Amino acid sequence: MKSKSVKFKLIIFVVLSVMVAGIVITKATSNSKSIFINDKVKDTGNKDAVIKKQGIVESEASKQREISKNENEQEIKNKQEELEKKWKLGYDEFFEKKYEKSIETQRQVIKEDPSFYKAYAVEGIALAYNGDFEKGMQQIDKSLELKPDYGYARFNKALANELYNHYDEAIKWYEKALEVEKYEWSYYGIASVYGRKGDVSNTVKYLKLAIEINQGIKEEAKDEKDFDKVRNSVEFKQLIEK
Repeated sequence: MKSKSVKFKLIIFVVLSVMVAGIVITKATSNSKSIFINDKVKDTGNKDAVIKKQGIVESEASKQREISKNENEQEIKNKQEELEKKWKLGYDEFFEKKYEKSIETQRQVIKEDPSFYKAYAVEGIALAYNGDFEKGMQQIDKSLELKPDYGYARFNKALANELYNHYDEAIKWYEKALEVEKYEWSYYGIASVYGRKGDVSNTVKYLKLAIEINQGIKEEAKDEKDFDKVRNSVEFKQLIEK
């Protein structure tokens, strides 16, 4: 009986030992899982923080690029406005018959911006009036290379040709200017050429078109030397005096 009791106790001890070992292993596994999960959460949190930080950096960089872009655009705009003012100064100098000053002013504009097509057109006509037809034509043609439909350059090419008695070429370019804009002075220019030729019919025809746009043309035409050959014709008198 004693032997059986010892044996039974031994069995109980073994069973309890196995149970305790199972509990210990289960707890250890649970702790390991918890540690692993916590580490994963911690790792994910760190990644989120890095991503968030990276997003902030990229956002700031984007803002800086936008600020820089706006500053550059404003700088370009300011430069263009200054060039426009300088160009206008040279334009006014031409009409004040300060041809050399006008030429120099426009050259300053071109030096700062070689693509400023309007400056070439004014420099060209100023050169023509200052006695250099060939160079004047080159500058006007440069303006038209940059902007073929620039009406003022077409007009100036006509005006320069008229000034140097190239009448057919003048009429051609006045007509080209009219393709861009129905400008009274283009019609007036054609009338002037025909007036020099003594062609009453065409003088009156184009002068009438100019007057329809601007009634002030009549006063200009009264003292215009280009109309001396047609001034005493009935048609011309009727147009100017009515």
